[in-house]
Amino acid sequence: MDKETVTKYAPFILVCVSLLFQWNLFVTPEKLEIKHREILKDIQSTYTTKEQYNDLKNQLNIMQTKIDKIYEIVTKR
Repeated sequence: MDKETVTKYAPFILVCVSLLFQWNLFVTPEKLEIKHREILKDIQSTYTTKEQYNDLKNQLNIMQTKIDKIYEIVTKR
């Protein structure tokens, strides 16, 4: 490139880069880590873990077998 074209477009490039920084289009690692923590916190409050799900499923199965036993006893009499 010629020196003339660089000086011709330099103000435009400078304005574009300054607007990109002003509008926070570049993400810093600190901001990314903060957002990551927020997402993890939201996920923990909304969803359960696989272990919790399996424990609940096991408890429901135990309850179902007990209900079936009670139903059998009641229907026999």
